[in-house]
Amino acid sequence: MLDDNPLYLLQVPQRRIEQMLEERAAELGVEIRRGHELTGFTQDADGVSLQVGGPAGPYTIRTRYLVGADGGHSVVRKLAGIAFPGVTTDTTIARTAHAAVPAGLVDPATGGLDLPGYGPIPPFLHHRTERGLFVYAPLPGAPAPLISTMEWNQQDAEGPLTLAELEASARRVLGVPIALGPPGGEGPHLLRKLNGGNTRLAERFRDGRVLLVGDAAHVHSAIGGPGLNLGLQDAVNLGWKLAAEARGTAPAGLLDTYESERRPVAERVVMSSRAQSALIAPGSEVTGLRALFTELLADPRNVRRIAELMSGADVRYEVGDGHPLAGRWAPDLELKDGRRLAELARDGRPHLIDFTGGDWGHPAAAGLPGSAAPCTVPCTALLVRPDGYVAWATDVAEPDAASRASLQAALRRGLG
Repeated sequence: MLDDNPLYLLQVPQRRIEQMLEERAAELGVEIRRGHELTGFTQDADGVSLQVGGPAGPYTIRTRYLVGADGGHSVVRKLAGIAFPGVTTDTTIARTAHAAVPAGLVDPATGGLDLPGYGPIPPFLHHRTERGLFVYAPLPGAPAPLISTMEWNQQDAEGPLTLAELEASARRVLGVPIALGPPGGEGPHLLRKLNGGNTRLAERFRDGRVLLVGDAAHVHSAIGGPGLNLGLQDAVNLGWKLAAEARGTAPAGLLDTYESERRPVAERVVMSSRAQSALIAPGSEVTGLRALFTELLADPRNVRRIAELMSGADVRYEVGDGHPLAGRWAPDLELKDGRRLAELARDGRPHLIDFTGGDWGHPAAAGLPGSAAPCTVPCTALLVRPDGYVAWATDVAEPDAASRASLQAALRRGLG
């Protein structure tokens, strides 16, 4: 329905993403210590002293900053005394497992299921019925499709999840039987049951030299899959700002913009996930609400608004530049050398993309990439931050005194 739909699924298993991140960390010389536990810390004006328990016994680490990226039960957040207000619910049971399904149930045309007595079930979507939720996700490279159900106000069977319990849950949700078998291959095989859920947002993302990212700062329903993107963007946003602080090039207040930029984004994700959770609940009232939403989504403007909300394409930071592109995610441009603009982000530096071929009159501009392919957006040059967001843009045909001054101001203001 949208020619340039920003919402799409990249089918990469989490373990592969973790592997890629670890490989990149190793390339950069990062030391990863497993089996070590933070037990306490104190901070002062110059840094943070960490007490750590390790396999060989306790030891201390002195560092300039401490970043809590340790999940929803974050020890860093708790030790820092940062409140984690929100809501805990106990009305749902989510069951998820890798499970084989009979080959005859798979529709080769769609990749989804075609269940006798029920009908088609598309792949990768949250398929709602009046009794609950069912998901069929044949992820590439997985040992078997991922089968998931969610039920409301259902009695939980004691003990760990079994395939028989998941099969019974699927039958209750769909109203027809579906045979589930054990997955093939070596695994790892998922077999997980979650009772209830949490929606919580840290009271603040920073306490002096202690900062929170990802699930340590916010937890919410996984529906729509925003959590991974949200956490990674937290890390990238904070990473380049911490690097500027470490180099001594950060302008005053740069590190404070981590919270002012990222917390509102987390608030919107929490709002969106709560709304989606309401729309997948069972009951005739919700069915009526979904029918109304279906009518509203006949309008492409509403479709775009929802797609941009779910994908994060509606995020805009206040960067002090009045251009429509400023503060937004940089457009997906192809440079003259064949690279995509996004590929430049690998070096963790800002980039000036210039379509005028002119002299911008700033020493930093000489070390940034020059001309690119013809611009497909209303701009003639743009400055892209290390996290992929536009810090400055202009429409001038060639550099003049005013545009040079505005570029210099953007470099000083946002990049030091």
